Amino acid sequence: MSLTSTRLSPDWPCQVKAPGSYDWERSAAKWLRELVPARYASYPAFIRHPVLLGRHAQIQVEHEMRVARTALQTARADLPRAGLREGVIEHTIKLYAAEVTQLQHIARSVRAVTQALADAGR
Repeated sequence: MSLTSTRLSPDWPCQVKAPGSYDWERSAAKWLRELVPARYASYPAFIRHPVLLGRHAQIQVEHEMRVARTALQTARADLPRAGLREGVIEHTIKLYAAEVTQLQHIARSVRAVTQALADAGR
């Protein structure tokens, strides 16, 4: 397989080799497996078809974003009832906001990797 000098998008994960480079599909599948629960990562269909793994990783990350957004949106109302101090609540809100931002980046990365895998399979 030939090496590529294609410029990667800023969303391309550093853990995944550039498309077209030696063993890049394996690095992509490895990275995607880290994003899903272990039981899914070991399913034979996901092992044989990394595009399926990418699809599931996208769904998984989208679900995690919904959870983080819900936690963020409800923190100010729910956490005081749990007896937490204001400083802890503010820290938690910042944590959730940062997590949503990180998950958005991961979702873009998953889409880029999955698309590259699909293109390579054509």
